[in-house]
Amino acid sequence: MSSLLLTGGRVIDPARPFDQVSDLLIRDGAIAAVGPDVAGQATPDTRRMDVRGRVVSPGLIDVHVHLREPGQSAKETIATGTRAAAQGGFTSLVCMPNTTPAIDSPTAVALIHEKAAKDAVVNVFVAGAISKGIAGEELAPIGGLKQAGVVAITDDGHCVQNNELMRRALEYAKMFNLPVLDHCQDYSLVTDGVMHEGYWSVALGLRGWPAAGEEMMVQRNILLAELTGAHVHCQHISSAGSVQLLREARKRGVPVSGEACPHHFTLTDAAVAGSDKFWSADGRGIFGFETANGPRPEWPVYDTHFKMNPPLRSARDREAILAGLADGTLEILGSDHAPHCSFEKEVEFDYAPFGITGLETELALSLMLLVHARRISLPDLLAKYTVAPARLLRLSKGTLAVGADADVTVIDPQREWVFRRDQSASKSKNTPFDGWPLKGKAVATIVRGQVVWCEENLSASVETKS
Repeated sequence: MSSLLLTGGRVIDPARPFDQVSDLLIRDGAIAAVGPDVAGQATPDTRRMDVRGRVVSPGLIDVHVHLREPGQSAKETIATGTRAAAQGGFTSLVCMPNTTPAIDSPTAVALIHEKAAKDAVVNVFVAGAISKGIAGEELAPIGGLKQAGVVAITDDGHCVQNNELMRRALEYAKMFNLPVLDHCQDYSLVTDGVMHEGYWSVALGLRGWPAAGEEMMVQRNILLAELTGAHVHCQHISSAGSVQLLREARKRGVPVSGEACPHHFTLTDAAVAGSDKFWSADGRGIFGFETANGPRPEWPVYDTHFKMNPPLRSARDREAILAGLADGTLEILGSDHAPHCSFEKEVEFDYAPFGITGLETELALSLMLLVHARRISLPDLLAKYTVAPARLLRLSKGTLAVGADADVTVIDPQREWVFRRDQSASKSKNTPFDGWPLKGKAVATIVRGQVVWCEENLSASVETKS
């Protein structure tokens, strides 16, 4: 019988709720006991990890990750992507279906499960496609996907433009008790835009992407959720209008939810104009602490690491997302981890692919902009990474209750560090946060009772009592 005792940490379990300095005992891959006096239940051969001064949380869940397998393994693989997840403190993730071929059949789902069982170091849950080939023209076999084990359906990376097809997808999804995750983008409004439509798109001579292109589809989804009763989760919300639409719909009891990504509540479209423009305006005072790690990061104008879908928007939009996270309108956080090969980003801004990596920086950015800036409490932040995504996807995860899977993340919220892309576990390095001073870090990641990643100084504290 394998066992591990975490001693002296601040145990926070938003699902119960529980927030107390306690010990946590893991036995045979499950939570065996939690409390200030459970050390006596440990056997002499129990390994012990001293986590005093740190936070012990249910394993973090990222609902929005692109692992790129099958077909795009030059960018990322299940092995490298899950190692990046573990290094970022995530014990579970949901992989998106816009692979090559798309995950639109039970056979494709089985392939991911097989690869994950062999190569993954964290739990990998699969989202199936809404439409065949993610083409938005014909429904995928939703019942067969559910039977194969998907936890949601989405055409992420694309958006179903046909409203009648989306309605039928919601009706089928409700029959099979599946949430629908939607990438909200009206192609007729967005057209060939490459950055947020506003002052900076004009100043930089880049094609604009209006916020209305997202808001139109958010409103469409609200209407269809109200019509069908099916739950629609709007992915990577980026605009103030979208936040307000969701806020009003949720007050009416419409089954909709929304997620935010750290890059959208940290950066703005001014970042595309280069670091000087960003730090002198929108970047001023965004952190909840004063950095002591040298000069601020620098980057050039038109840096393609700041090109993403949806795009970075205005400071007003950023503030609205932060407000939506604070008041619970946006109840889930995710990375939209979207790796690309370096050569793909080393082109003109117009031609570079959308997307950035994010698994290893999202926790720190969330802590800085939300907790250290005193917008929300630490338990509320952890709820957005644990119990809220588990509830959305109906996963038996996101809690430290006795008997639950021993998926645990140990966090040092005060840890100051600098992120370096060359130290990333991801296969791709397309991040805008290279060289950024950060505050808050996962220091150990435990999946089903096994330590899959741990900082060296904490690893040295793991011992067996003689």
